[in-house]
Amino acid sequence: MSTTGNGGGERRARRLPRRGSQRTATPGVPGRTAGAAAGSAAARARLRRGGRARPAEQTRPGPQPRDIPPNASPRGRPILPFPGTPAAGAKVAEPARGSLFDVVKVAIAILDTSGRVVLWSPAAEDMLGWPSELLVGRRIDQLIGDPELIGQARLAIEETLRIGSWHGITRLSDRDGVNVPVEVRISLLVDGDGTPFLQVALADARTVAAVERDLAVRDALFEQSPLGIAVLDTELRYTAVNSTLAEMNGVPMEDHVGRTTGETLPERAADEITAIQRQVLATGEPVIDVTLAAPVTARSGFRSISYSRMTDRAGRVLGISGTVMDVTERYRAVSKVEHARRRLSLLNEFGSRIGDLLDASRIAQELAGAVVPRLADYSAVILLQAVAHGDDLPRHGHDRRTSLLQLGTASVQDGPEVEVMLRRGARITFTEESAFGRVLRTGIPELLSGKEESEDLSYPGDPKAQAAHELGVHSRLVVPLRARGIVIGLLVVSRAGYREGFDRDDLAFAVELADRAGSSLDNARLYARERTAALTLQRTLLPQQVPQPTGVEVAYRYVPGSSGTEVGGDWFDVIPLPGDRTALVVGDVMGHGLRAAATMGRLRTAVRVLAALDLPPEILLRHVHELADDLAQGPDEALLATCVYAVFDPVRRRLTVTKAGHIPPVLVVPKDGDGPAPAAGGPLPGGVGQVLDLPSGAPLGVGGVPFESVELDVAEGTLLALCTDGLVESRDKDLDVGLGRLISVLEQPYASIEQACEAVLDTMEQGREPDDVALLLARLSHGEAGTPTAGWTLPAEPTAVSRARRLVRGTLAEWGAGHLTDTAELLVSELVTNSVRYASAPIGVRLTLGEMLLVEISDPLPDPPRERHAAEADEGGRGLELVRRLALRWGARAEGMGKVVWFELSPDDPEGDYSEE
Repeated sequence: MSTTGNGGGERRARRLPRRGSQRTATPGVPGRTAGAAAGSAAARARLRRGGRARPAEQTRPGPQPRDIPPNASPRGRPILPFPGTPAAGAKVAEPARGSLFDVVKVAIAILDTSGRVVLWSPAAEDMLGWPSELLVGRRIDQLIGDPELIGQARLAIEETLRIGSWHGITRLSDRDGVNVPVEVRISLLVDGDGTPFLQVALADARTVAAVERDLAVRDALFEQSPLGIAVLDTELRYTAVNSTLAEMNGVPMEDHVGRTTGETLPERAADEITAIQRQVLATGEPVIDVTLAAPVTARSGFRSISYSRMTDRAGRVLGISGTVMDVTERYRAVSKVEHARRRLSLLNEFGSRIGDLLDASRIAQELAGAVVPRLADYSAVILLQAVAHGDDLPRHGHDRRTSLLQLGTASVQDGPEVEVMLRRGARITFTEESAFGRVLRTGIPELLSGKEESEDLSYPGDPKAQAAHELGVHSRLVVPLRARGIVIGLLVVSRAGYREGFDRDDLAFAVELADRAGSSLDNARLYARERTAALTLQRTLLPQQVPQPTGVEVAYRYVPGSSGTEVGGDWFDVIPLPGDRTALVVGDVMGHGLRAAATMGRLRTAVRVLAALDLPPEILLRHVHELADDLAQGPDEALLATCVYAVFDPVRRRLTVTKAGHIPPVLVVPKDGDGPAPAAGGPLPGGVGQVLDLPSGAPLGVGGVPFESVELDVAEGTLLALCTDGLVESRDKDLDVGLGRLISVLEQPYASIEQACEAVLDTMEQGREPDDVALLLARLSHGEAGTPTAGWTLPAEPTAVSRARRLVRGTLAEWGAGHLTDTAELLVSELVTNSVRYASAPIGVRLTLGEMLLVEISDPLPDPPRERHAAEADEGGRGLELVRRLALRWGARAEGMGKVVWFELSPDDPEGDYSEE
C-alpha cells in the first residue's frame, strides 16, 4: 500500500484539482480538511447504512433533508431500479446455505486514499477479531506489525491508485496479535460525488490455497485422466466432458456440451446409457461398472460406465457425473477365461453323459447334441459301419469305398433343408479329394469357410451342400474321430447366419471333444463285439427248436438285456417225457457275460440229461444242486441260479411243479374249463389268474432247504406262465406289483398264445432293471382228440399176469393194432410178473395209442427195476433184457410212493420186430 499523504496519490490517480485549499481542516485530525472529513463521514454513513446499529453511534448533525419525490434521487433525478432488483412486494429468495462462500469467506473493507478505514465489514470482524468501532477512522497500518510489510502495503495503495487494482498475499495481525496470512485484492472505487475509495477484499490465504489446490486437482483429473469423464445437468445434457471421453465417443468436446447422450451417440448405443442416467438421476443410487459395447461411431470394444448423482451443500440436485473406462482388453480376457471355463464344463458334462454308454449310436447322438447350440448351429457324427455294428476296425486306409453312416445329428431348427442335410442313418458317399476323404485319409482336421470350400465337403453335386447353402452355412469344421490311431469317423459342425465363423480355438476344442468321443466309441465297438459273441453263445445254448408235445401248446420269448448290460444267464426249455408228458423249465444264472452264458448252457444240459431219466421234479433239482461245484463259473465262484421245473401229464391232467428260489409260476384257468379242448393255434379265451403258492426252495448252489413238489389237477385249456425276474421286477416296486401286472395281462382274451406273448412283453415295466427276460407260456389240454387210452388195476396175484395179457390182446384188437399184440403181450407179461413177484399192492396197467403205443406198468414198490445179464443156466432175469431188445424205448420213473415202468412200440412197424442182430 502507498504511504498516507495530502491527497497527492488521489490527484495522480484521477487527475483531480487540489481540494484542500477550499476546505477547512477537521479539528484534531492533522492534514485533513473539514470538507474532506465531512465527506468521509458522509461516505461512511452511506456505506454503513443498513448495517448493524450500535447504541454508541450517533448521527452527526447536518442540514435537514429537503422533500424529495418518491421516484427521484436527492439531486432530483428519477431513480431507476438496479438490474435484477425484484419488484416491490416480490419475495426475495433466501441465500443458499453451504455454498462456496461458506468455505472461502471474503471480508470487505473500504479505505480512503490515505489508507484510513472507512468501513469494516462483519466478515472482516470475524476473520481478524477487530470490531469496526475500533478500526473505522484509523489507518490500516495498525493491523500490520512488521515495518517491512507496512511499506509493502503503502506501495500496494499507490499502485492501486495508479492502475486501479492490486493483488497479493500479506499478513495481518488479529486482535490477539497473531499474524494471519491473507490474500488481498484492492480495487479503486469512486462514489457518486467522484470521491475515490479503496475496496479491500480479504480472504484467508490458507483456505484459498486449499481451494485452489482442489481445483487444480479437479482440473488435472478432468483433463489428464485416462478415464472418460462427463458432467450432465438435471436435463441430462452435457455441461462438461474431457478429451478422453470425446475421443472414446468419436465426437469433439464442443459437440457434447448442451446435448444429451441420445443426441450425441447413435440411437442403439444411447438408449441403454440414457436409461441408466435417468435411473441414477431419479433414485440417487449410483450405477457402478456396467459393461456395454462401444458405440459404432467410436473405436470398437467394450466400456465400463459408472454414474452418480451430484448435489450441492444445500442438497439441491445439480445433475449427474459419469466415468467411462475402456475395458476391452479386460472384457476380452474375462470372456476368454469364461469361454474356456464353459468349454471345460462342456467337456466334463459330455464325458459324464457318455461315460456309462456302450452303444455307438447313442454316443454319436450325445456328441452331436452336445455341440448344438453352444458351439455350432448344425452338427453331424459320421461313423464307420464297422464301429456301428461292432466289427473289427479296417487294417487298410480309407478310400471312397469306405462305408460311412450318419448316426448322430442335431440342429437349431427343423425343416426340409435340415432333413436333407442331417438325415439320421443316411449312408455317406464321398470322393477321395473331398474334405471327408482328406480327413479320413490323413486324420488332420480342417476348417472350411465360404461357399466354395463347403461345396467340396463330400462330392460334387451333393444335395446336402445345396441344403447347407440354403440354410446360410458359412463355416464348417471337419474333425476326425480317432481310436487306436485309426480314424473311425467324422465330427462335422457348421455355423450359419450372422454367427461368427469358426477360429483356431474352436477347432482345437472340437478336436479335444472328438478325441474323448473316439475313445468311448471304440469302447462301445469292443463291447458290441463281445456282446454279439455272448449273444451268439447264449442263443446257441438255448433251444433251437421247441417241440410241441401232445397236450401242450407252447409259446416263448427271449429278450436280451439292453445295450448297456451284458447278456445274462436266463434260459428256458421244453423237454418231452415218456407217456406224452412234458417238462417245462425256466431258469436264471446270476451274473452277466460270456461266463454266465456258458454256465447257463452247462446247467441246461444237466437238467435235460436228468429229465431224460424221468426223475421226479424235486429229485431232479436236488441232483442239479449236487452238481453245483462242477457247474460253477470258476473254482473261486460258486454257482448261484434259480429254476422252476414243471411236469404236465395230459392223460391225468396232472401238473407237478417245484422251484429253487425262482419267482413263482402264474396259472390262468379259463372260466369254461370243462369245455372242449381248443385247437392248437386257436384263441385264448382268458380266465382267472393266480400265483401258484409253492415252497420257495433255495437257489441252486445255496442248499440248506429241501426241494418240494406240488401236484395239482388242471382244467382243460389252463395257461401256465413261467418267466424270469427281468420281466416283473423293477427298481422301485415290489415283486407282487409285477406279478399282478402279468396276471392282469394274461387274464385277457387273445387271438393266439403268440399274441399273448407279445402283449406281455409290450407291458413290461419301463423302470425295470435292464436284465434278460425269458418267458414261456404253455396251454395245457388233454392232447389230441380221439387218442385211445385204456387202463386197469390188477391185484398182486399170479393170475394178474394172464389177465393182463388178455386185456392187452383184446384192447389192441379193438384199436386195430393187432400186429403189435404178440410183442405187447410178451413185454406186459414180463413186467407184470416182476411186479407180482416183488410188490404186495395192486398193479396198474395203462395203454395209450398215439404216434407210439405206450404201455405203463405201475406198482407201489419205489425201487426201480434193475436190468442184469442172466447166465445160460439161469431160469429168470431176462425180462428187462427182452424189454430193452423189443421195445423202441423204455424206462422207469417214480410216481407217488411207487414207480412206473414203461415202454413204447411203434405202430408203423407191421412186423413189430425190434430184436438186435
